[in-house]
Amino acid sequence: MTSAKTGDTVSIDFVVQKADGTVVGNTEQSGPQTVTLGQNQIFPQVEEALQGMSVGEEKKVAVDSDKGFGPRRDELVIDIPRANLPADPAPQPGMGLQAQNQQGQPINLVIIEVGEESVKADGNHPLAGEDLVFDVTLREIKDAA
Repeated sequence: MTSAKTGDTVSIDFVVQKADGTVVGNTEQSGPQTVTLGQNQIFPQVEEALQGMSVGEEKKVAVDSDKGFGPRRDELVIDIPRANLPADPAPQPGMGLQAQNQQGQPINLVIIEVGEESVKADGNHPLAGEDLVFDVTLREIKDAA
């Protein structure tokens, strides 16, 4: 029976949950994800688990927050004067914004609080600080050329 190895392109299905069991992602609607092993296209812990798996095999893989999306960083929660935002549409919690960091690179922010004079926006990834568990199923292996 063939098993996955570095250089192989594999198709996987997965469900991602936070430590409390809340599902935060899956391939249910998008279909299997294709990954080439050894090209850092998925978390290293998941890629390592795929090594040696056979088609149809399932594994549960834990990814600690520091190895996933990193810790939450308080300095990424910022106040933005409302005068710096467009008037329309009116800012609402959950609304996304794009800004530039001090190096000129784009960063995505989500408004978490709206005040009269300013809004509070969070630049952390939504899963920062969260330990994750991947339930991975190997669907197909295409051998490296």
